[in-house]
Amino acid sequence: MKKHYPTQRSTIVSKKLHQRLLVWLVLLTLSTSAYAQQLVKGTVTDDKNAPLPGATVRLKDSNKAVAAGGDGAYSIAVNTPADVLVFSAIGTVAKEVTVGNQTVINVALAGDAKQLSDVVVIGYGTSTRQDITGSVTTIKSEDFNQGVLTTPAQLLQGKVAGLNITKSGDPNQRPSVVLRGPSTIRTVNGGVTEPFYVIDGVPGASIDLLAPDDIASIEVLKDASSTAIYGARAANGVIIITTKKSKAGQTRLTYSAYGAVEKVSKQIDVLSGDELRKYLADNNVKPLANPTDDDGSNTDWQDLVQRTSYSMNHNLSFGAAANNTDYGASANYLKNNGILRRTSLERIIIRGYLNQRFFNNRLKLGLNFINSTTNQNDIPQTNVLAGMLFYLPTVSPFNPDGTYKENYTRTGSGPLNPLSLVDNNTYVTKDNKTLINGLVQVDILKGLKFTLSGSTQKTQNNFSSYLNSKSGLAVNLGGVARRNQYMTVNDVLESYFNYDRDLGKHSIKLLAGYSYQQDRTNDGFGITTQNFANDALSYNNLYLSNPASLSQVAFTNNPISTLRLISQYGRVQYQYGDRYLAQASIRRDGSSAFGVNNRYGYFPTVAVGWRLINEKFMQDLSAFTDLKLRAGYGVSGNSQGFDAFSALLIYGTPPGSSKYLNNGTIANVVNAVRNENPNLKWESTATTNIGVDFGLLNNRVSGSVDYYIKKTSDLINDALPVSSTQFQYTTYTANVGRMTNKGIEVALNVVPVQTGSFRWTSSLNFSHNKNNIDNLSSGQFTIPYIQTAQLGGKGQSGNYSQIVQPGSPLGTFLLWHYIGKNEAGVSTYQKADGSITATQPLTTDQRYAGSAQPTLIYGWNNSFSFKGFDLNFLVRGVTGNKILNATLASLNNPADSKFQNIPRFTLGESFNDINGYLISDRFLESGSYLRLDNATLGYTIKPKVQSVKAIRLYVTGNNIFLLTKYRGIDPEINIGGLTPGIDNNNFYPKTRTFILGLNASF
Repeated sequence: MKKHYPTQRSTIVSKKLHQRLLVWLVLLTLSTSAYAQQLVKGTVTDDKNAPLPGATVRLKDSNKAVAAGGDGAYSIAVNTPADVLVFSAIGTVAKEVTVGNQTVINVALAGDAKQLSDVVVIGYGTSTRQDITGSVTTIKSEDFNQGVLTTPAQLLQGKVAGLNITKSGDPNQRPSVVLRGPSTIRTVNGGVTEPFYVIDGVPGASIDLLAPDDIASIEVLKDASSTAIYGARAANGVIIITTKKSKAGQTRLTYSAYGAVEKVSKQIDVLSGDELRKYLADNNVKPLANPTDDDGSNTDWQDLVQRTSYSMNHNLSFGAAANNTDYGASANYLKNNGILRRTSLERIIIRGYLNQRFFNNRLKLGLNFINSTTNQNDIPQTNVLAGMLFYLPTVSPFNPDGTYKENYTRTGSGPLNPLSLVDNNTYVTKDNKTLINGLVQVDILKGLKFTLSGSTQKTQNNFSSYLNSKSGLAVNLGGVARRNQYMTVNDVLESYFNYDRDLGKHSIKLLAGYSYQQDRTNDGFGITTQNFANDALSYNNLYLSNPASLSQVAFTNNPISTLRLISQYGRVQYQYGDRYLAQASIRRDGSSAFGVNNRYGYFPTVAVGWRLINEKFMQDLSAFTDLKLRAGYGVSGNSQGFDAFSALLIYGTPPGSSKYLNNGTIANVVNAVRNENPNLKWESTATTNIGVDFGLLNNRVSGSVDYYIKKTSDLINDALPVSSTQFQYTTYTANVGRMTNKGIEVALNVVPVQTGSFRWTSSLNFSHNKNNIDNLSSGQFTIPYIQTAQLGGKGQSGNYSQIVQPGSPLGTFLLWHYIGKNEAGVSTYQKADGSITATQPLTTDQRYAGSAQPTLIYGWNNSFSFKGFDLNFLVRGVTGNKILNATLASLNNPADSKFQNIPRFTLGESFNDINGYLISDRFLESGSYLRLDNATLGYTIKPKVQSVKAIRLYVTGNNIFLLTKYRGIDPEINIGGLTPGIDNNNFYPKTRTFILGLNASF
């Protein structure tokens, strides 16, 4: 019989091993359980051995965290010796410590220089925050505003001191962007008040090319020492946008989307049909004609014209950076339906980039591509917005046969059926923008880099409109069609050298470059024709029109233009001992837009800085984390909005002229349309800026204060009236004046609370600016004043409501002075001689009544985070400005209530008041407001799935509440341009928006 002793022995050994392993596991479990009850204690201090109250001590890879007490002491329970504690505090570098067998762990955290060493994008290069000598504000993507944003400019609303951005609820209207007050009195091309935009190094690129989700950061360059490197286009400030790109070793895929519901936040309260009938009866006015003016209806025209709007946005992007290649692409779709029926914006943006490095990163080749396609639908807003207020509520929109009810014999401010205006008039704009940018960057020697950048931006703008045969704007014209198709091409070539070296305590950065730009605009045509057999084709196939005469075929007077700008520039930045900073730059610009005697201009700057925080005498002031003084002076220019013919004698068809018969031949009227001015040059703005940057208590409190004086000389008046006996045309473009803006800006960032799981950060910015017209004359012209804001209205068509005059700010109101009602209930006004009149005064009786310029602009942002939750809200507003409520003035006309509606406001007026509608200082109201602009509540999920980094769900409300005394729809009136602060029947209603959104990263 076979024996199996070895097998039995091995079985016995195996059992003994299992028993020992079981004992070890039990002991390990017991020791672990015992260790789980162990507390680790200690103190957290800074690098100067001062306690850090509120410092966070967190158990890595868990939600367990505690905050250090007032003396820096802490205690936290750990689970195993392998646990890692993460120590962090504001303004310090986080430190990780493995627990091991330690029960007492004391940690000293070193100061974090990252905030000061953050890279800031400046013109043609970068710098660190600590080395900046000018006034520059950086806003990161995580701090952008949330909402239905039709342009990236809205990302900055309320975020930057001195930057005032106003926008109505119209999805198709560009916002007004003004930095440090107005700097021009020009009336042509409203964009001349906007800052100059630079996208990924491409100067002059359109901001509408970018989707907000594709932007990584925005730098706002305010003073001339920062902006003058862009020369003749930088007087209104410079906004530099950097798009998102992958970081080294990173692969990313992100998707974001939201859906939004928008409702009108406020309406003008006008009378219903029954209320208007009662008002007329109470004042012994015969009933309205039936059924022409009264068919028994109670029509709410605002309700018919407006709607609840639904909008959506989707953004998908991916990117990667590995070895010597980084690439990425994104696609964005936005559909924003306006609050007025048939108004909308639809936009698709495609973006891609590829960067490749060669020869050990000595050579970099880059290619960027962006395409933006925008479709806009609109209506005749001026007519519709007035009509929905003025049109009689006593009539229905339709006749019994279903056609629109109209009474073309009715007078008043809103004589056309608003619903018919919406449905029978079509305005469509299709805008396609493409930007291609190529980059070659070579590291020649240590510290010496050469960059060659070439870009082309092509914009194709097609506008089409059709006023059909039922339109009240084209009665008996058989339909009127208009087509405009224009292309603009902007080519830019930039080549420059950067040389950066650190030599012991010395650091120097040099820049030298050359720039060439050519803008070819208005390459296309526009035509209007009429009288079609039917409305089926709308604005298509214009050859099917049947105009009765050639005068009914009009070509748009919009000549093609090619403008060139050639520049050379240089800059020196010097730093010694991390304490003393200096910068100087100069740019020479040559532009074909200006007179032959002033084609070239020079734009110099100089700035210095002193980092006091690194001086020995500051070492005992432990409360300070950072302290820097800055001062700078520079000159920049404003040449935006000019074409190649700005200073030339031009012949063409004068406005209002048409064809004529010349010996049996039909010919165009040809005459001078612009005078020559060989001395015309750009507006120049010289800015002095003094500032201080500070950080306290390990940067729990940080901020900056800036004081500036901005003097603009050679102001351009592009509508200067001149004698036709002396000049060939009746207006002249010339440099005629000076303007000054003085102000102070304060930005303050605070972290009031930071514990293990809760953090509250608060940012406050406010700015005060005082604007003044210094002079309106030159050696050739003496101009005492310029009257502006011709608002019209019953018997007021020749009146002006604002004046531009030395000693007053831009937007100064000149109005009749309202005294009150006399015994008969009629409005009375004070005349120039002090007497009182109950009839319409003369224009010479007008007096100064206030300014549209605000005295204070502010924004207050707060962010809270608790574990996976985050909450952010922004409060912003202005104060000290005036708004002329011309809308309410024109509505306040009791005598006209028999053919137009009136507001509820008028019920408190005397029916005998024949002057109540006159535009006077009675309707000059405070434009101050405080708005809870947006609030967002989000929750971030980080699933334990390797392929999913994070998913964030959020809800946002925009324009949540408004505090104001203004009686109009909204006090956020456009304050840009020559006539700021006027509400005159053309203000698109503001909306209140609610958004549900998703952000996901993989």
